[in-house]
Amino acid sequence: MSILAAIAVLAVLIVVHELGHFLAARLQGIYANRFSIGFGPVIWKYQGSETEYALRALPLGGFVGFPDDDPDSEIPPDDPNLLRNRPILDRAIVISAGVIANLVFAYCILVIQVGMVGVPDLSQPGVLVPQVVPESSLVATEAGIKAGDVILAIDGQDLGAGRQAIDSLQKDIQQSANKPLELTIQRSEKILSVKVTPEVGKDGKGKVGIGLQLHKRSPNLVEAFGNAAEEYERIIVLTGKGFWQLISNFEETAGQVAGPVKIVDIGAQIASSDPLSLFQFAALISINLAIINILPLPALDGGQLAFLLIEGVRGKPLPTEIQQNVMQTGLVLLLGLGIFLIVRDTANLPWIQKLLQ
Repeated sequence: MSILAAIAVLAVLIVVHELGHFLAARLQGIYANRFSIGFGPVIWKYQGSETEYALRALPLGGFVGFPDDDPDSEIPPDDPNLLRNRPILDRAIVISAGVIANLVFAYCILVIQVGMVGVPDLSQPGVLVPQVVPESSLVATEAGIKAGDVILAIDGQDLGAGRQAIDSLQKDIQQSANKPLELTIQRSEKILSVKVTPEVGKDGKGKVGIGLQLHKRSPNLVEAFGNAAEEYERIIVLTGKGFWQLISNFEETAGQVAGPVKIVDIGAQIASSDPLSLFQFAALISINLAIINILPLPALDGGQLAFLLIEGVRGKPLPTEIQQNVMQTGLVLLLGLGIFLIVRDTANLPWIQKLLQ
């Protein structure tokens, strides 16, 4: 289920991006005759009144097609509603709409997260217990642990704050089956000491029957928008630094570039360990998609915007043949890179590594 959740997140972000292009065209009255998720052979398609909607075999993105260069199109070549016949600004809106859609969607996700779920609280020490799960184990219930408690230390060792705190607590509990542990707990203004003995779970690891959480919710809508903006800015800054590192130190950081398989694998790990963090994962990937697509590279939105900029400076577009050759070369390179990343990341999956040993 965690893998399906991660795939669903990635699919939604691709749909959002392509929907941005599609709606920007349709709302301006520009023809759009194809809406595809993926590339290559068609797996499923539906022919609407004006647009063919399709799902394709290679999960490397998607595209919105326009009838401008379709030799079978019955639309007159001088029709003002063809994309190529529109002013530069109209075309720029259509091309950049996918990036804008991803950026707006990322912010909306963060607003939902901070308002309904909360954002990871990396500043407060300890680990929040949002719920006690007696169906999983009666250890926590019998020890008197309650929802809302904050576990500060285990056997006298402070857990610290952030992700490290929850990882440390989980590890200690899982490795202490049938061994007593002393938890230092904060309940409101009181500091309590609680002894628990994790019982053995079906997987052989210790468990006590509590949920763990690092998330802090915003109490009202106004604060949710503000906190979402702060988290949005933090993610953009971190993403920007990551891209700069990749450009400035390519040899050492190129191996960290992730394809769809690696992204799904990371998402699946997040979904299995902390499903609430999928919101933030989706926002992060959405922002990354936006930044990647705005780069001035052939076959990407940024490359098409670069052609529009050249057209604005020259007063006329580059010859169609030059544009097509550049875009086709870029598309081949992009697909080649995508296939390489899929093969590499698939080969590096733990279960694949075990089969190869």
